[in-house]
Amino acid sequence: MEYTLTTKLLAEFLGTAILMIFGNGSVANVELKNTKGHHAGWLNIAMGYGFGVMFPVLMFGAVSGAHINPAMTLAQAVNGMFPWSDVLPYIIAQLLGAFAGQFIVFVTYYPHYKETEEAEAIFASFCTTDAHNDKVNYFLNEFFGTLVLVVGALCCLVLPWGKADPAAASIVVGFIVWGLVTSMGGPTGPGLNPARDLMPRLLHQLLPIPHKGSSRWGEAWIPVVAPICGAIVGAWLFQLFV
Repeated sequence: MEYTLTTKLLAEFLGTAILMIFGNGSVANVELKNTKGHHAGWLNIAMGYGFGVMFPVLMFGAVSGAHINPAMTLAQAVNGMFPWSDVLPYIIAQLLGAFAGQFIVFVTYYPHYKETEEAEAIFASFCTTDAHNDKVNYFLNEFFGTLVLVVGALCCLVLPWGKADPAAASIVVGFIVWGLVTSMGGPTGPGLNPARDLMPRLLHQLLPIPHKGSSRWGEAWIPVVAPICGAIVGAWLFQLFV
């Protein structure tokens, strides 16, 4: 069944919002003061992001492809797998969805944002940064992490086995994200998605949160550019070898 562009854009909006609610919601649960999950640990966060990708792909994969990531949309367009005419609308929907999802995280955790005095903990629930404060490492981690994500996701969703069983493919994509956060997430978070970092960073700048500290705009280009570059290379490698 072919859906209208409007329906596809709504799916991208909702899917990206769900990604933020599950992903950054899990970070807020772990990092913010006096939550039920305070200090629950990295595996809690990895699980949140894994489910945050798995569920939108299950829900909307048959509608819009469930890119929920501007890097994935651009990578497929560059490699001839997605029409350029739909790229800008998809990215706008994804950006708006990330903004809405992050705002929901803020609203639901508002009392805990007010109680948290550690700026780094607050910032972590919005966007990424390099744990070693190294921009080169930041770029490399986001580049290779997104490359692996895109190759893995395309292998699951585009190859015949995935097309024959989309639910199974969606679950495996969620586990790929879960695994990437546990394995390559230590240095930067990770982002792997320009919308997942850029729009929450904008909200971090705008929202009146006590003790929030800097929004670190000097490095904000890295989790936008690096995932796009990694995704383009990943989609190219998929087409080349698979």
